[in-house]
Amino acid sequence: RCGAMMPSMRTHSPVIAALLCVAAGCSQSVPRAPELATEATIKDLMDAMVDPSADYLFEHIVEIVDEKGIIDKTPKTDDEWKETRRHALMLVEAPNLMVAPGRKVARPGDKAEYPEVELHPGQIQKFIHGDRDAWIRRARRLQDAATLALKAIDARDKKELFSKLGDVDKACESCHLHYWYPNDKRAREAAKEEGVD
Repeated sequence: RCGAMMPSMRTHSPVIAALLCVAAGCSQSVPRAPELATEATIKDLMDAMVDPSADYLFEHIVEIVDEKGIIDKTPKTDDEWKETRRHALMLVEAPNLMVAPGRKVARPGDKAEYPEVELHPGQIQKFIHGDRDAWIRRARRLQDAATLALKAIDARDKKELFSKLGDVDKACESCHLHYWYPNDKRAREAAKEEGVD
């Protein structure tokens, strides 16, 4: 009787082996992705990406009214729109880098430029580590505003772009008031008047 069952066992053995392989695969841990470098500090990212890009947009998406009339500095050519889009993309992607685990606020020895109103980098680092969810939410707020500005750029809708850049400005100022210069009374009063929370 044992010999009679041998062919049946041979028939099912590949299926059993396959099931064992699947089961073993399910129990194995997924290989970890390589850790990305975080050599640049948040200050570096602000200096290299966020500030220059925001400054470009605020300086070029504007209409200036004076005694001579209206000076329209908004994009007009394809190349100008492409350049505007490049800077908006920087603001969309920079928050992803800023919230990367292990990212430092500043380099050792860096100090607040205006310590009477600005926090020391070590204090900012403590705030971020103390509530990373809040830090990520504030970065996402900038990212969301920049994403909508990017859509307005792609649609070449200047009116919408003006509006969304206002939201970018508010996102930046809200973050700065919380992490960078919470002791600046004048900045807080100005922000309150403009509806920045």
